[in-house]
Amino acid sequence: MDNAQLLILDRFEGDVNARVQELRARDFPDRFWKKDATAWEGANQNDVASMLGWIDVVDTMLERVDEIEGFAQEVRDAGFERVILAGMGGSSLAPYVLSKVFPTTDASLPLHVLDSTHPATVQEIERAGSLEKTLVIVSSKSGSTAEPTAFDSYLFEKVGNPQNFVAITDPGSPFQQSAEGRGFRKVFLNFADIGGRFSALSYFGLVPAALLGIDVRQLLERAKHVVNANQGFGPAFELGAAMGELARLGVDKLTFLTVPELAPLGLWLEQLVAESTGKQETGILPVAGEEAGPPSVYGQDRFFAIVRMASADCSFIDIRAAALRDAGHPMVTVDLKDPYDIAAEFLRWEIATATAGAVLAINPFDQPNVQEAKDVTKRLLKSVEEQGSLPERDGGVSDHGLTAYGESCADDVLESLTIFFSGTRPGDYVAIHAYLHETPELDEALHTFQRDLRDALGLATTFGYGPRFLHSTGQYHKGGTNTGHFLQLTDQSSADAAIPGQAASWKQFVQAQAQGDMEALKAKGRRVISVDLGADASAGLATLRKAVEVALQRRSS
Repeated sequence: MDNAQLLILDRFEGDVNARVQELRARDFPDRFWKKDATAWEGANQNDVASMLGWIDVVDTMLERVDEIEGFAQEVRDAGFERVILAGMGGSSLAPYVLSKVFPTTDASLPLHVLDSTHPATVQEIERAGSLEKTLVIVSSKSGSTAEPTAFDSYLFEKVGNPQNFVAITDPGSPFQQSAEGRGFRKVFLNFADIGGRFSALSYFGLVPAALLGIDVRQLLERAKHVVNANQGFGPAFELGAAMGELARLGVDKLTFLTVPELAPLGLWLEQLVAESTGKQETGILPVAGEEAGPPSVYGQDRFFAIVRMASADCSFIDIRAAALRDAGHPMVTVDLKDPYDIAAEFLRWEIATATAGAVLAINPFDQPNVQEAKDVTKRLLKSVEEQGSLPERDGGVSDHGLTAYGESCADDVLESLTIFFSGTRPGDYVAIHAYLHETPELDEALHTFQRDLRDALGLATTFGYGPRFLHSTGQYHKGGTNTGHFLQLTDQSSADAAIPGQAASWKQFVQAQAQGDMEALKAKGRRVISVDLGADASAGLATLRKAVEVALQRRSS
């Protein structure tokens, strides 16, 4: 296997070895490759059996390489200059990773991933190139997910030519019928037995890869190495055994520390692990995107995954990893030869996550709590249809350009934040939910905020843009352990646009999603505060960070 894996488990080695022996005793790897649903004891085996198509997808897709690459060449020959991929979660994250990690070549078409309902983001991507020469891929497994449906309606009206559109969906979905009826250039029918987060090596990931100029066959051949290396109890199964057993022992914060060139991979890994394991009040919380810190800022609930690449400067991450290893933290190190090994990582972590699910006695292929926020959002949007606006939010306190919701006994924003952070305990985590327009400047500021909160609180701190994370870590937030503290950020952007066929505009849509998620979290007994940053999100975030600094000082005094 080209990309090596090294597990260092320190004091947990005996526990993990015992778990490996238990999985060996029930022939887990052999049953896995045979797609035997009974390997996941404690889960509904009919539900599991219906979602195992990803296990042999590499061989399936090797037979379709010519079709995919032929289509990509057709698109280039037709004179298209860029691609917009509109989707959410598993339909969009693998293409996002590939578009960020692989270098541009003469065969590459620029690919913009639209997975945000924030009006400024929608309009920015819409206006980034000629719509006449833009190919739009609408990716939706179910064909009925709210965000891709809205993206489709909006862009179809703007572009106007069905030959500029491609669908990737499951057979028999409502979107298949809609796309075929409108005369889309191509409709790729994926496989109903592959869930979204396990679909990276299916049409959902490989069609965009070909348009990016990536050698699809080489991607699949790299993944094939993982298949061959794990016919017995190979590295991926060992990693999954460690993930599951460590979580059972309270080491449930799987922290990805990557070289900068591989940072986008964290978003995909985050969705895979969180949505697969965060249910029935258990699970593994993935932490991605944080800057590697010294041992002093980490609790004893961390399992570190160090992801390196041969062409990258690994000196900083190696120094940090050595200190964490010496401090006794369990750790896995994975080395990639080049970007094509991303495909091997897709499959390695899929196998590992499925194995961890078996250790935790859950079904790693469902997402029972994702629907909760969707249902509340749908109800809120109904009020736009009936009354022309969203319901007024109750209990807000405002000062210095900020408005906070969620702490009804507070008199001002600072007091709200002080109460919110006073409830944290060792082993908890903080999640920043940013329903904001993603820009390089704001992204940097939010990641710095993530680091500062981690260092000040000594807690795992995650960060995600909404609504992207709703189809990712959102499952863990509501179905996993009740140890989260959720800091939601919204703004009052001046950007907006109508969505064809809907009463709500994009601004109302994203506001409803934020409010819906907050209500869903509160209904599950989670601790959540929402802070609106006003018209200028960057300035509002700077004000908020100062207020949080004071709140944390009050908390510790």
